[in-house]
Amino acid sequence: MSLAVISLLFLVVVIVISCISARNIGIMALGIALIIGHYIGGMKIDDILKGYPTSLLVMLLGTTFLFALAQTNGTLEKVTKVVIKLIGGKLILLPILLFFVALAIGAAGPGPTVTAALLAPTVMLLAKELKLNPLLLAVMAGNGGHAGGMSPIAIGGIITTGLTTKLGMVDTAMVIWLNNILVHLVAAVIAFFVFGGMKLLRTDAQGDLETLRNIRIEPFSRDQVITLIGLAAYIVGVTAFKMDIGLGAFLIGMILVFLKAADEEKSIKAMPLGAIIMVTGVTVMITIMTKMGGMELFASLIARFSNASTITLVTGVVNGVISAFASTTGVILPTFVPMAPMLLKEAGASADQLLPIVSTIVACGFVVDMSPLSTSGAIYLANAHASEDKNRLFKNLLIWGLSIAFIGAVISWLAFTVLAIP
Repeated sequence: MSLAVISLLFLVVVIVISCISARNIGIMALGIALIIGHYIGGMKIDDILKGYPTSLLVMLLGTTFLFALAQTNGTLEKVTKVVIKLIGGKLILLPILLFFVALAIGAAGPGPTVTAALLAPTVMLLAKELKLNPLLLAVMAGNGGHAGGMSPIAIGGIITTGLTTKLGMVDTAMVIWLNNILVHLVAAVIAFFVFGGMKLLRTDAQGDLETLRNIRIEPFSRDQVITLIGLAAYIVGVTAFKMDIGLGAFLIGMILVFLKAADEEKSIKAMPLGAIIMVTGVTVMITIMTKMGGMELFASLIARFSNASTITLVTGVVNGVISAFASTTGVILPTFVPMAPMLLKEAGASADQLLPIVSTIVACGFVVDMSPLSTSGAIYLANAHASEDKNRLFKNLLIWGLSIAFIGAVISWLAFTVLAIP
């Protein structure tokens, strides 16, 4: 049995166990990484550890620490209540508002990862305060960030433009971005209905809102004002001056601690370390699988079933499934966009399918990124309220990510191939 097959089988086992038990999938993945990487694959331990996502770890630790400071001193709670008042008593508008706010932030340049880091703490606290399904708000906001993340000035758009230019595709950045927005908008509509958006029209749901809206909001305290200034400085630093997300969060957090605006010890205890281990641990195993050919095997098994009329559909599924476990900007875009002409040639499709298949690769890569194994999904999971069952939320986000991989592929195929939307 080849290493690729063995690594793929281990991935399936880990996912199945995580779906039927409360075990932390990250701990399992790190243990299995030693088995398949070192004892079976013959990799050096140092090489295995190189697959640990240090940058993601720092980002998750930094952002969750900073916003834990803002949560433990009551700043986020007051902010959420102010937001509640701004929606004018119409609770059903909240998830819709979150989608378009995230789209605007992501399109302005930061991209989906920064957008998630900026919005996740407040979004997940809103879900707790209003007794709403956290999946509804997280997926709506996450989809908005991913929809905006392909703008020509966002990182995803910049990467894709560089790759498509080498393929001779000129002046297609705006079209690819609009196609990406279309897929994410449809996905958001699906999420709205699946996760109970229409229930927000009920009287009892409005009652929850009414109760909170009528609570008198006390003036922000000295500590909370300092915290708000710190959060504003963080947002401006990240979005306007390209400050590192994780280290920048630690910097602002350090300043808040020294100014005694929040309790450092309480904030550290409030950080979701279990969720962080869950996500970063799996990344190590996925990295090993990639080196062993397991992910390539996974893609080839699906890609066999394609022809000229279904190549867009099959490519969308392959990209979506892989992206649910891997980075879209780091793996999907640089791997599959350059492969687009080859995929068309092997399937016997014409060259005019190049824009549709590239749009599909982009959209299907991003639309699954609310999977907890992707960065955005990991951020929302990590920022879930302490009272939430994070293992259950992990499973539900994973189910959503894998399901939308297929649904997103169908949406893209119908829109870009069947209906030939530009």
